[in-house]
Amino acid sequence: MDLTRATVSAVLLARVSYGVALIAAPRRLALRWLGEDANRAPLQVALRALGAREAILHGGAVLAVQREAPLRPWLAASVVGDLTDLIATAAERRRLPPGSPLATLAVGGGSALISALLAAIVER
Repeated sequence: MDLTRATVSAVLLARVSYGVALIAAPRRLALRWLGEDANRAPLQVALRALGAREAILHGGAVLAVQREAPLRPWLAASVVGDLTDLIATAAERRRLPPGSPLATLAVGGGSALISALLAAIVER
């Protein structure tokens, strides 16, 4: 495995870990993002689903790395997911805790940028 694919793999494994953590402890991970609403059971269901999306999407991408399969479609899907999070947060920014939209921009925007940059440097 070349350095580029090893780097992509490390980033993807971090995203899988985040997804698993979100499934296991949605309240803890989402409290700063969503405020006290993160304590509500219905919201935790949605957060766990988001965690599953992260783990499955990025787990599939890890398999693509291992099989030397095309990565760009996986990375593009990751960018779309991150941008969706940004759009959803921006739409409700007035009802979120102070600093949450900016933090989401930093984390989600940073994740989208990293995935886009990696997509630009992988061969396919």
